[in-house]
Amino acid sequence: MPQIVVLPHHLLCPEGAVIDAPAGKSLCDAMLDSDVDIEHACEKSCACTTCHVVIREGFESLAEAEEKEEDLLDKAWGLEATSRLSCQVILGEDDLVIEIPKYTINQVSEGH
Repeated sequence: MPQIVVLPHHLLCPEGAVIDAPAGKSLCDAMLDSDVDIEHACEKSCACTTCHVVIREGFESLAEAEEKEEDLLDKAWGLEATSRLSCQVILGEDDLVIEIPKYTINQVSEGH
């Protein structure tokens, strides 16, 4: 079972989190199941960028992003070479360290 380390995020998990989640589950679902309330405005259908994360460790162990995800990531705030949409990351056996960017482009959350 992989371990996901979520680095501290000022609103969603100020102290960070360590999550054990089964392989085959999406990263977004693993975080939501562990009370890390990451945004997912499109209900995890790969139609927005609100669940954008940066994979700080373990990126190379993940399946490559499909073209639709890559196209959406181009619109994400704080895009980095190891950015992914957490709804599209399916956990394997390797541990991950992730960072949730400070902002999203979701207009509903702009007041934060």
